[in-house]
Amino acid sequence: MARATSSAPKGPARWKALDKDLKRISLLEQATTFVARPLVAPGIALAFMVLVGAAALGFTGIQAGTFVVVVATVVGAYMALNIGANDVANNMGPAVGANALSLGSALIIAAVFETAGAMLAGGDVVNTIASGIVSPELVQNSNIFVLLMMAALLAAALWLNLATYIGAPVSTTHAVVGGVVGAGVMAAGASSVHWSSMLGITASWVISPVMGGVIAAALLAFIKARILYTDDKLAAARHWLPILIGFMAGTFATYLALKGLSSVTSIGPFTSLLAGIVVGLASWKLSVPVVRRQSTGLENRKKSVRKLFAVPLVCSAALLSFAHGANDVANAVGPLAAIVHAVESGSVGGEVGIPFWVMAIGALGISFGLMLFGPKLIRLVGSEITKLNPMRAYCVALSAALTVIIASWLGLPVSSTHIAVGAIFGVGFYREWYAERQSRALGELQNRKVRPPEERKRRRLVRRSHFITMAAAWVVTVPIAGALAALLFLILQQFMA
Repeated sequence: MARATSSAPKGPARWKALDKDLKRISLLEQATTFVARPLVAPGIALAFMVLVGAAALGFTGIQAGTFVVVVATVVGAYMALNIGANDVANNMGPAVGANALSLGSALIIAAVFETAGAMLAGGDVVNTIASGIVSPELVQNSNIFVLLMMAALLAAALWLNLATYIGAPVSTTHAVVGGVVGAGVMAAGASSVHWSSMLGITASWVISPVMGGVIAAALLAFIKARILYTDDKLAAARHWLPILIGFMAGTFATYLALKGLSSVTSIGPFTSLLAGIVVGLASWKLSVPVVRRQSTGLENRKKSVRKLFAVPLVCSAALLSFAHGANDVANAVGPLAAIVHAVESGSVGGEVGIPFWVMAIGALGISFGLMLFGPKLIRLVGSEITKLNPMRAYCVALSAALTVIIASWLGLPVSSTHIAVGAIFGVGFYREWYAERQSRALGELQNRKVRPPEERKRRRLVRRSHFITMAAAWVVTVPIAGALAALLFLILQQFMA
């Protein structure tokens, strides 16, 4: 007689249905987390803007125009977030692309130095944005001027937000200046715009990337000739690298004395230059034993020399972040400072004062935007235009820092995006030129034919597609921001005038 068998599952089979259910629940949790993750950064940014608006209520003693100031403050915070998301990538991108800094370390360093630069040295360029583009006296009244500045600020922020979303590192300076011009023409006509100032600003947009590229290429050529292509590379590095470090430190000290300490005490150009020379010489002497110790035990190879540039690269990137904070904070708080001044005084003329809380909002907003939305463009700038190592990235960072410092010294609202990207392309094009020169020399030496154009095109070291895309985005930024600001001015005039 056959033995009856039980219908109940045995062993692991009895848990199969439960495992399937648990797996479905786990997949659902993962999907929920994946969907919710992109909403975390916008949520934090929204909370920041709400807190900024609430803080504006406490900082201002205004009665009649409190609502306008609060709205403008929120828009200024929104603009600052977008500056941090877009522009700051150009400062830390080279260091991250060269693997000298991790992404997390780059974000922290940039946030600290951006805030310091904005708080210590951002005042001069703020006045250029607030009152140097449109003639306040030609605007009908303070209410119209407030709407003009608010429309410009909102238009620039919206365009910059879109550009960041699609991955285009555009100029925030272009955006805000274009917005001011567009809204100014709509509010008071073309005669209200200081076209002579616009001519100087426009010229700086063209000059700055070229200057950044030329300086970066010259630095790379100098390093190659004096260090990289010598017989004893380490000995050459021990001699020249401390000099480069001293030059960088002296430049930073001069700039800090001129721009940062001027809020505490009056320091003339000669004294500032003397302070820079002293700091530069001290840094040179102090870095000699450091570089000697770091180079001990290294092989006489190019790779060893590149390692020695890692720490100077980090320092130069920090310097660039400081300079960027000093220069580009104007894009967020320049129109906001003009709005606060107009509402408080009831007039649109005179020197625009910059309250501490206004500068603080710009500085914090830039830092928050960098931490929340910056990594995408940091990777693009650092690794997708041309291949960078610590030595090349050092040339990019130092060149961009010097150019931004000179521009901020002169009070010109130049685009740090153009400068930094121009420096990266300058390094890349110099590498192409040098490689082509070496190839031709080797071919002539060995009686070989020069490579055909197709082969030379394949061996290019700079991605032309990125150059075309970025140049197109740069060109359309001013007219788009201007047209959007003009439209927003008409809308705001209907609801808030």
